[in-house]
Amino acid sequence: MRLLPEPGPSRTLALSTLINTVGRGTWLTASALFLTRSVGLTVTQVGLALTITALVSLVTSTPMGYLADRLGPRGLQLAALLASAGFTAALVAVRSFAGFLVVGVLMAVADSATRGARGALIAGAVPPDQRVRTRAYLRAVTNVGISVGTVLAGFGLAADTRTAYVSLILLDCATYLLAAAVLLRLPPVPPVPAPTHGPRLIALRDRPFLAFTVLDGLMSMHFSLINIALPLWIAGHTTAPRWLISACLLVNTVVVVLFQVRASRGTEDLTGAGRAARRAGAVIAVACALFAAGGGVPVAVAVPLLLAGALVHVVGELWHAAAGWGISFGLAPAHAQGQYQGAYGMGMQLGSMVAPVVVTTLAVGWGVPGWLLLGGLFLVLGALVPPVVRWAARTRPALPEPAPVPVG
Repeated sequence: MRLLPEPGPSRTLALSTLINTVGRGTWLTASALFLTRSVGLTVTQVGLALTITALVSLVTSTPMGYLADRLGPRGLQLAALLASAGFTAALVAVRSFAGFLVVGVLMAVADSATRGARGALIAGAVPPDQRVRTRAYLRAVTNVGISVGTVLAGFGLAADTRTAYVSLILLDCATYLLAAAVLLRLPPVPPVPAPTHGPRLIALRDRPFLAFTVLDGLMSMHFSLINIALPLWIAGHTTAPRWLISACLLVNTVVVVLFQVRASRGTEDLTGAGRAARRAGAVIAVACALFAAGGGVPVAVAVPLLLAGALVHVVGELWHAAAGWGISFGLAPAHAQGQYQGAYGMGMQLGSMVAPVVVTTLAVGWGVPGWLLLGGLFLVLGALVPPVVRWAARTRPALPEPAPVPVG
């Protein structure tokens, strides 16, 4: 699979995303040690600040998407990237919990603006039949970028000095600026006039869409299976060697990079996307059963079962991601793509907030019965998506899609 799409808006978006996520990878890897070892915060303070900033990001997601619709998504994303660069640089001056909380909240708002604007930018600059494919490319390059950033952060972590941590922060800051510079190659997407009457944040009043958002958000808890539950399960409840944790994560990353675009085929319309969500739930349920079977058996049996589970899980992950993009784009009115993408992102954020407690309690705390219960939950969630999408589709007005912005 080619890393970047064909020349045009999709390639510009992918290149900007690739650059930005290299910096994101460095910060995600080094942030905890920077804040505790260099700034001097306690683990509790870091956890509390991250919880508060996650809530801020959740609350501001839809309003920022609304601003993208009204002000123009390219302009808002450029402003958000530049603001993020400034706020990231400000981390160097942080010396207290209060200082980190202020900077963290500002970064969360800027991140919400970036995500909301990105969805509206894709909707406005890319033809409807290429939107899901574009999102697939963005996800693939995101995995590449974060992986590169993680490797780069390793050098700073090995040095374990303030100078090294500050260098990583400034690298993250530079990637925001470079990503914004690349985005300038994309023609502006004009603002979409709001309806003359009715509520502004219509996505939050769209009950069928919110029902889908909740289902999709709960489905997204499966991301924590591979990142949190499986490592703990392998280390504490199986005979498998601990290097298998890295192997499973590597399988996940490589498969996403190589096959996310291919897995998105057929999810451009609501019917195909709904079916993909149903398949995703079923496949992730099978993965949970394989993970459960890998516990308490000889190492020669555990290793292939757990690797098979990781491979099956990532197939479900690919389908789930593609289904969510197809449905969120397909249900959004042309004048509100930004806020609908923001509302869709709220579900993912909610899932990421509740997932650690849910998956560790069930999979690690309850063992095999917990894994099977999780599998049943994902099976049901996936099966509920198609009827909810059909309900939502019946409530959509039949409006023509606006033409994408021409590329000069």
